[in-house]
Amino acid sequence: MIRKKEKRYRRHRRIRAKIFGTKEVPRLCIFRSSKHIYAQLIDDMTGRILLSASEKELKSKKRQIKVAGAKQVGILIAKKALEKKVERAVFDRGGYKYHGRVRALAEGAREGGLKF
Repeated sequence: MIRKKEKRYRRHRRIRAKIFGTKEVPRLCIFRSSKHIYAQLIDDMTGRILLSASEKELKSKKRQIKVAGAKQVGILIAKKALEKKVERAVFDRGGYKYHGRVRALAEGAREGGLKF
């Protein structure tokens, strides 16, 4: 039986075969753990991470609802991207369903001014 992580990894590889990030339009890649959510803007041409954001960076020390925290991370990464003059990105959901925290992060990034 194929385990859950292996299935997600296979879906992620299938997604990655179709999308590619450049310096002008980087790939917005996310990783979702059980406690936190992380987002990175990646330039695949050079293989470099342009910038990153996570739920750990948020100012609030009080425990938030996971979906609300993900939305704040999306807004934070969009704000950082606009400071570096990046207005567009390619969304890489990392093999996760576009649902819950993944969707909240994407909507937060759109609210922050990033275009997919």
